[in-house]
Amino acid sequence: MSHRRVFVRISFVLAAFGILSAFGMLSRPSLASIRAVDVVHLIGSGMCFGVAVVALVMYLRTPGSP
Repeated sequence: MSHRRVFVRISFVLAAFGILSAFGMLSRPSLASIRAVDVVHLIGSGMCFGVAVVALVMYLRTPGSP
């Protein structure tokens, strides 16, 4: 399997986890009074999105295989 396909799969999986986590966070009524667990949830969502963006950039910068 080429490195390009690995980066695409990683970015899609992590973006999916980030989207699911963000929607789960937005559906909580406790968003008005954010607790520590909510902050950790947001940080986890942001990390998933960040790694997905990095993987996508690495995919776009990696030269194609012959």
